[in-house]
Amino acid sequence: MRYITGIESYSGRKKTAVTLGKFDGLHLGHQKLIDKIRSYASDDCDSVVCAFDMHRGSLMTNRERREHLEGKVDWLIEQPFTKELRNMQAEKFIEDVLAGTLRAAHIVVGTDFNFGCGKRGNAQMLLEYAEKYGYTVDVIEKERYLGTVISSTYIKDALAQGDVKLAERLLGYPYSLTGIVQHGKQLGRTLGFPTMNIEPEENKILPRFGVYACRVRIDGKWYGAVGNAGIKPTVTDEQRRLLEVFVYGYEGDAYGKEITAQFCDFERPETKFGSVEELKDNVMRDMRYGERYFASASAAFAPHKK
Repeated sequence: MRYITGIESYSGRKKTAVTLGKFDGLHLGHQKLIDKIRSYASDDCDSVVCAFDMHRGSLMTNRERREHLEGKVDWLIEQPFTKELRNMQAEKFIEDVLAGTLRAAHIVVGTDFNFGCGKRGNAQMLLEYAEKYGYTVDVIEKERYLGTVISSTYIKDALAQGDVKLAERLLGYPYSLTGIVQHGKQLGRTLGFPTMNIEPEENKILPRFGVYACRVRIDGKWYGAVGNAGIKPTVTDEQRRLLEVFVYGYEGDAYGKEITAQFCDFERPETKFGSVEELKDNVMRDMRYGERYFASASAAFAPHKK
């Protein structure tokens, strides 16, 4: 897959099958659009995902999106939402960008796709100009779960409740966080349960602050873990968002390593305890919860492969 920033950097010479949107999370609805452009891809036609800037509070980072799409499409264009793009008339976007730069033979969008100045362009407009500019249009109906449209907002609401199992059903894969293991205050080690701390990127959403069963990948190997997502209010006033995980069966030094944690199950909300001893008692209960979870989870060590 070729990755570029900005449509103006596109240099492909083939016709394209293109889909456009924010693609925050690449959930099951997004995957329908991507599957459709992949069905058009051939020796004469490249599949292109044009992903517009995501705002703060996103389900995935740009890097995570690239990793999810690697090997699935020919091009990923990360498109900043510039003033020029925002002010471009809808027909000019069709003529210059879609038909011109991208040489679109097939355009695939959702029913609520809008583009151009004032969002005057939509799926119907794409259909109206299809013959003039020589492309086909597929308008894909929304994917639903139990009757509710799957959307990034729906997934964010699930995560805000700590319902990571629902989020996984809507995404089609476990919600996860990747980061470099950082040095902390080593309180866990002092209390007898050494932990690893990773910090999310600024715009990356953490699920509801609390304790979760997690799967953690270190050096390519998956481990069961129990983790606290939040700000550790008992031991610090920093208000710094972290995921702190205790990893079962790992005995190496992970400082400086990049690890990935998948959220599997919510146990309890984050709590400010009255003392370090009370914290320790609750952490011990959390660790036993994690042990029970992975003892009973039939797919405990069969994490989703991207």
